[in-house]
Amino acid sequence: MSVPQPAAVQPLRVAVITASTRVGRFAPTVTDWYTAIARTRPDMDLDLIDLAATELPAVIDFTAADPRVVAFNERIQNADAFVVVTGEYNRSIPAALKHALDLVPTAWRAKPVAVVSYGGISGGLRAAEHLRQIFGELHAHTVRNSVSLHNALTCFDDTGRPHDTASDTAAEEQLDQLAWWGTALRNARTTHPYQG
Repeated sequence: MSVPQPAAVQPLRVAVITASTRVGRFAPTVTDWYTAIARTRPDMDLDLIDLAATELPAVIDFTAADPRVVAFNERIQNADAFVVVTGEYNRSIPAALKHALDLVPTAWRAKPVAVVSYGGISGGLRAAEHLRQIFGELHAHTVRNSVSLHNALTCFDDTGRPHDTASDTAAEEQLDQLAWWGTALRNARTTHPYQG
């Protein structure tokens, strides 16, 4: 008698959002490093969303079906989990990121978020803490572990990798948490749709 095999588990659809839109930004270096680690995981499929290359309207109008917002909303809705790569601007997050979050407020619900922050001596931690508050209001769950890159301009080598291998370990551990929460919340949304 053959033993039934469990159904193949679909990889999590993880949207990686690069938040900075400034000219000369460091964000792509951080995103490229982090996604190189995430791509080694068979349990994740990545969708890279660079806000500098994503055209979104400046005015929020929930009564109009702007095709740019519709397309962005679809990508966020289709994601099972998120990674947000953000610098710290004036002790908070980039305006482009806050605007993107506000444009599609219900698309983030009941999904986990990993925050990767970078900056000067603070490592972007104040931006990361603001994001935790914002995502809580959006009914999303931020995972416990943060990845924080202090003095980011000097902590990467010429190949785009951090000098300190502890950063790789922190990213791997954060992705483990994201995978657990992503799977748990995807299962929960499937069996009992979120009514928040």
